[in-house]
Amino acid sequence: MTTAREIMHTGAACIQENETLEDAARRMSELDVGALPICGEDDRLHGIITDRDIVVKCLAKGKDPKTMTAGMLEQGKPITIDAEADTDEVVLAMEEHRIRRLPVIDNRRLVGMISEADLARRLPEEKVGHFVEVVCASR
Repeated sequence: MTTAREIMHTGAACIQENETLEDAARRMSELDVGALPICGEDDRLHGIITDRDIVVKCLAKGKDPKTMTAGMLEQGKPITIDAEADTDEVVLAMEEHRIRRLPVIDNRRLVGMISEADLARRLPEEKVGHFVEVVCASR
């Protein structure tokens, strides 16, 4: 059985909820990623921010990314997966919630992220094809 821990990217860098969207965009550029976990002062996961969020929810609405914070874009409780969950559970969670990135949690702490690219590298072609059909083609 392959677990979430085995397919995730480790060391997911958080953006603090009080940091600006400009900071988030800069960090995404430096790390060459399209999403960052949002963490609070308690070092717990509070949400995820994507490059698309910055464009659609800030720039397109004429808001200032130098003053708008990552925390202002938090919406609801983030969907997560336990580090020991098997890959079937990972895929099911991502398909069910139609998400392309999934934070991995161990002992209530963020330990990594799983992206659709991680699935493509580690799962059989038919599972990846089904995932793409359910999550990506439905948008």
